[in-house]
Amino acid sequence: MPARQQMALSLGWHIILACFGVAFPAMILVAHWRGLYRDDPVALRLAQRWAKASAVLFALGAVSGTVLSFEMGLLWPGLMGPFGDVLGLPFALEGLAFFIEAIFIGIYLYGWGRMPPRLHLLTVVPMTIAGIVGTFCVISVNAWMNAPAGFDIVDGEVVNVDPWAAMFNDLVFMQFLHMWVAAYMVVGFTVAGVYAVGMLKGRRDDHHRLGFTIPFGFASVAAAIQPFIGHLLGGNLGDRQPAKLAAFELATTTESPAPLRLGGILINGKVYGAIDIPYLGSLIAQNSLTEAVPGLDTIPLEDQPPVNITHWAFQIMVGIGTLLFVAVVVHWVARWRGRDLTQRRWFLRFCVASGPLAVIALEAGWIATEVGRQPWVVYGVLRTPDAAGDYPHLWILLAATALLYTGLTIGAALVLRSMARRWREGDEDLPSPYGPTVGDQDTQGDSA
Repeated sequence: MPARQQMALSLGWHIILACFGVAFPAMILVAHWRGLYRDDPVALRLAQRWAKASAVLFALGAVSGTVLSFEMGLLWPGLMGPFGDVLGLPFALEGLAFFIEAIFIGIYLYGWGRMPPRLHLLTVVPMTIAGIVGTFCVISVNAWMNAPAGFDIVDGEVVNVDPWAAMFNDLVFMQFLHMWVAAYMVVGFTVAGVYAVGMLKGRRDDHHRLGFTIPFGFASVAAAIQPFIGHLLGGNLGDRQPAKLAAFELATTTESPAPLRLGGILINGKVYGAIDIPYLGSLIAQNSLTEAVPGLDTIPLEDQPPVNITHWAFQIMVGIGTLLFVAVVVHWVARWRGRDLTQRRWFLRFCVASGPLAVIALEAGWIATEVGRQPWVVYGVLRTPDAAGDYPHLWILLAATALLYTGLTIGAALVLRSMARRWREGDEDLPSPYGPTVGDQDTQGDSA
């Protein structure tokens, strides 16, 4: 239990920062491109500010990512010992992508006024690509846990290891796409919400309008396509992981046609408080009006996940995703018809809430897929108790980790709020850590 709780805390905290590493560079790229090629100083100022904010978040992600790398071996020796050769390749490539992104963040931050403008803009491209590659590598490991490949087990030993087959398993592309798009939803709605707060306070200048529009545009595209990606990812789940599908649908028995069960809770094998919509369960889960959804009665009790947690996490993810999908469609249809919803305070308030809602949906989605896979770490191959380390004082380690992340969260909030306050006061040239002195900046700027 302490191993599972610590991994949940670490991953749940880190995944939010990882989203900014994936999606924020693309938004910075768009703002910088607009500023450069449309001669828009507001867009250039946005790009510079966003880059400094992303550097703070990247530093936090480096800390939490380092913690996770130690936790994989410390908490789960039963996984990393036998399967280290299988999983080593994507972890190594992810580390390489991390360092590439870190290098180009540094080049971009210190390149303002020191590099030719077009070359400086191009330094954002490796940042964006490295974030995508790193995400793909990490997601490939999780996809492998859901669809193990690239090895054989002979006499209890892992043999015939093919790390490329493990990395490019059957689920990796759809699961990566689902997470990649989710990152743009989290970052887009969160950043747009920051500027929506300013607009609610009467700051409706070009800076706030553009600061809202760019990330909201990214979030809109992501929110519009995410339901379709999620549906494709869930295809054939009844064949791959029938217990997870049964928990998603809160299906106690195999039903044909199966209803869509909204809400509800399972107590002693009976469902209470659910609202059933006929046929919709079969249609969503099996793309059929009549095909059965496997029930929990077909799954041995020892192979069933925590049903209520899995069910509610899945429904929260889908519910919030649907709400955000409807919101962006309403916004852009209204804009097409000549109505600007950003002039409405109720819409701006919703935009402020959309960032936290997207984060909740992200966390709920990971809870659904991870808890729904239980009791397996590697589905059908390795059970969670067999993978966990049997060390004393793991609860103390969990408490220390919680304190670390609490301190980092408070520190990050204070730093970002301080940066925003100083920017509002007109202090644009905030010093970067370990940057050149003012005299060096002027000299290098003249030589450039």
